[in-house]
Amino acid sequence: MSSPAPTPPLAAHSLLVFLLQLAILLLLALCLGRLAARLGMPVIVGELLTGVLLGPSLLGQLTPGLTGWLLPARPAQVHLLDAVGQFGVLLLVGITGAQLDTRMVRRRAGTAARISICGLVIPLGFGIGLGYLLPASLLAENSARPVFALFLGVAMCVSAIPVIAKTLSDMNLMHREVGQLTLAAGMIDDAVGWLLLSVVSAMATIGLRADKVVLSIAVLVVFVMASLLVARPLVRLSLRMTSRTDGSSPTIALTVVIMLLGAAATHSLGMEPIFGAFVAGIVIGPAYAARLAPLRTIVLSVLAPIFLASAGLRMDLTALGEPSVLFAAVVVLAVAILGKFAGAYLGARASRLSSWEGLALGAGMNARGVVEVVVAMAGLRLGVLNVASYTIILLVAIVTSVMAPPVLRLAMRRVEYTAEERLREREHRSWTPQRDRAS
Repeated sequence: MSSPAPTPPLAAHSLLVFLLQLAILLLLALCLGRLAARLGMPVIVGELLTGVLLGPSLLGQLTPGLTGWLLPARPAQVHLLDAVGQFGVLLLVGITGAQLDTRMVRRRAGTAARISICGLVIPLGFGIGLGYLLPASLLAENSARPVFALFLGVAMCVSAIPVIAKTLSDMNLMHREVGQLTLAAGMIDDAVGWLLLSVVSAMATIGLRADKVVLSIAVLVVFVMASLLVARPLVRLSLRMTSRTDGSSPTIALTVVIMLLGAAATHSLGMEPIFGAFVAGIVIGPAYAARLAPLRTIVLSVLAPIFLASAGLRMDLTALGEPSVLFAAVVVLAVAILGKFAGAYLGARASRLSSWEGLALGAGMNARGVVEVVVAMAGLRLGVLNVASYTIILLVAIVTSVMAPPVLRLAMRRVEYTAEERLREREHRSWTPQRDRAS
């Protein structure tokens, strides 16, 4: 019996193109990200614009030959870059879950829950309603209208903790009451958003049969409970064992394995692998943050920019040249901003906060950032979105992230500085030199 023929290695030309793709995307993402930061914008804006410049929106129009050589449309070549991006986004989401401060959420549970619920339900309802009104040209070829509408609702209701935390930190608002509440409500938003994305993703793959949808939700709940009650003690025992060794390498390696296994588990159950990575991060918790600092640096400085740049490659701003698509983009953006601001504002007022505090909370939670990009990529991969609707959702991510700092600055000028906030500020300042010496 003859043995099977060995798998041929990756073609030399394909490997060359892949290496050049990674190098060019990362270098340009670094430069544009730094430029965005210099201009007072979130780094994600520059990283997404990397793909926009190299993709069909600009370079593809000016030099189609060069674009076709550097970014060939051959599935095997595209999948190489997608694999790196998928690995990066799973670790990014996992690290975000590991930074979830559940103690802070519990401490401010009442106010944060009211703000979060309003900030979720109102934009979710707006998005679902809008999904039924948008033209059919924005739906992917085989996408059902109810799934598209639910998916748009999820895209409308998410927030982005990484962008929110960076914005609050840069503006020295982490010690303010509004900053603390924005983080707490945003954490709840993130958790519910990933859960909703998994449910909608299951509907996109198994159809709209009620029994299958209910079964998917039940499986999801069982997975979360098993992760928190069974997996968490085992994971933390394993991490304690690795933390006794010299250096952080074993802890980092085990952390990556746990996140990938969580992603594989939810993927095998018909849900989004992103949700599994996020739950795995929560299971790990923030206790090992110091040892995971090198992993966080690599993910944020290398893998995440490559993912965001590759996400931008799929944007086609020339689609906005069609009046119906441009009109739809303006409407979606307006509804996304209005829904999030209205939800956060009403939640703040229900918690007896001032109007300016409500406006500041709306500005912070309105930043969609990288979470919106991940949701859009999932919709494109699942066949819910086409290029035009994908481009519109990424525009929402960019615009809402850019507008957060100026609106926050405007609102916080009119929010009274309390004695408790001044005390918290002094404590934060006393920690800074210690962290600097430790690093």
